[in-house]
Amino acid sequence: MLNDFGYVEKAFANIREVMEKQGENITKAAGMMADAIAEDKLINVYAGGGHTTLAMGEMFFRAGGLANINPLMETALSVFNQALKYLELERTVNFGRSIVKYYDLQKDDLLIIFHNIGINPATIDAADEAKLRGAKIIAVASSYWQNEMPADHFIRHPSGKNLFDYADVCIDDYNLVGDAIVNIPGMSTPIAPVSNLVDFAIAHLLEIECCRICVERGIVPPVWNSANAPGGDEKNAAYLKKYKPLIKSL
Repeated sequence: MLNDFGYVEKAFANIREVMEKQGENITKAAGMMADAIAEDKLINVYAGGGHTTLAMGEMFFRAGGLANINPLMETALSVFNQALKYLELERTVNFGRSIVKYYDLQKDDLLIIFHNIGINPATIDAADEAKLRGAKIIAVASSYWQNEMPADHFIRHPSGKNLFDYADVCIDDYNLVGDAIVNIPGMSTPIAPVSNLVDFAIAHLLEIECCRICVERGIVPPVWNSANAPGGDEKNAAYLKKYKPLIKSL
């Protein structure tokens, strides 16, 4: 049998911890998402750099995902930029602020921010700009990173603030500092990160709970069908007609 050195069980344990301890916060956040759907507004999603941007991508134009997701997409911060370049940019003051300005968030718009570390300039400046504009913020991040990283650590925003300082609802993903969770005997460096698995699960839990709340309120939530399944394009046509003028990444 394949020896994963406990990886799968540790990953599932992390997700179970989120389920057990963050359920109330997820339900509250999902209610805010349902409110946006009821008001026929977009649900904006941002991620503060690197592999965390994949969580934003996981929610966008996804089979079985909400059709009104508007990713504040910036390729320069993503893993599709050169690695050292995105690493530098996510540590650059005001870069995140410029992205929120470009997407022109307005008062009472909803913004979900993913960044499991939750302390870097691209995250903090984006949250600060969104808050200045009166947006409502749902933050998905790790309390361990925010609390355990030294106050003077060079990757922190100069303000010293954490993402959770800006959020109306905080969802803790309990990602341990360092991310990798497997130690193989004979190796000094841990391997096998877990943050994306957990944040993907949180993203889908938010959508599941949001849809449940919508149905409970008598609202039909907008959900994409798989474009690759028979009839998928036809089923999605009405949502594309509605959202393509509104969502820059479609």
